[in-house]
Amino acid sequence: MRPSPLLLPALLAGLILPPDVLAAPFAYVPNEKSASVSVIDTATDTVVRTLPGGQRPRGIATDGKHLFISEAPSNSLVVVDIDKAKQVKSIRLGESPEGVSVSADHRLIAAAVEESNSVVVLDARKRKQLAEIKVKGENPEHAVFSPDGRWLLVSAENAEQVDLIDVKARRQVGSIPVGKRPRGIGFTPDGKRAYVACELASTVYAIDMESRKVIAEIKAGTFSNGVTMAPEGGRAYVSNGKDGTVSVIRTTDNQVEATIPVGKRPWNMAITPDGHKLYVANGRSNSVSVIDTRRLEVITEIPVGELPWGVVIN
Repeated sequence: MRPSPLLLPALLAGLILPPDVLAAPFAYVPNEKSASVSVIDTATDTVVRTLPGGQRPRGIATDGKHLFISEAPSNSLVVVDIDKAKQVKSIRLGESPEGVSVSADHRLIAAAVEESNSVVVLDARKRKQLAEIKVKGENPEHAVFSPDGRWLLVSAENAEQVDLIDVKARRQVGSIPVGKRPRGIGFTPDGKRAYVACELASTVYAIDMESRKVIAEIKAGTFSNGVTMAPEGGRAYVSNGKDGTVSVIRTTDNQVEATIPVGKRPWNMAITPDGHKLYVANGRSNSVSVIDTRRLEVITEIPVGELPWGVVIN
């Protein structure tokens, strides 16, 4: 027997669920100076919770149930239980860890560790280190899994190449020359191409992963750094730290389609699963700009903590 429509509000009110559980997805923003993680409901574009993130949270990734955050003072990977809003583990990485990524199957975590010039690979379920892999680039900043989990592509501040790690073999197997100071990395969904933003070159390099060669050099704004790929792969979004803009690159012809003003020192970004909203962490504005990707314009700016480093969405 179906309940009367008049009874539905009462039945729903009786469910023992926190109010934010019914909305999804959420954007998680590590605030480096505030030592916190702001949680944004992407349906309303409001901050609905604040989670712990260690003393100085930087890189962030998630498996949907936990946040994995690189924390500078303790040189550790902090694991936060999202539902409990509680730090549940701290795993030693090495001095000055930064970018963190999770494989598509949620089984592996990779963290770039600057001072040791290495990438630490961890078992996400057992939460223990599996390997520490040395790379050629000095001060690695990002280590990003390919969609199939076969490769890790690694960028480093003091480099003019991205390093390629064979995940199964647990070792570096090559390097691909790009511009000065490579930072953000994004893969197309099929894994055939990677887009790398090089800050000092203010250029984005499109890499063919099969040949391991650059196939296009795309001028972005000044000090290009963060890269986020549209879910269907038709666009690469690139933040430009000095200009305070985001460049929109069509992957069909590798041309800049639009340039969108955002806040001060835009850094790392994330896009909703439907591809309709892009969330940009503005480090010096202490805010997140929300871009409507259909209109290619900012629709709101959300205050968060101090010095937001990036965004992950789940």
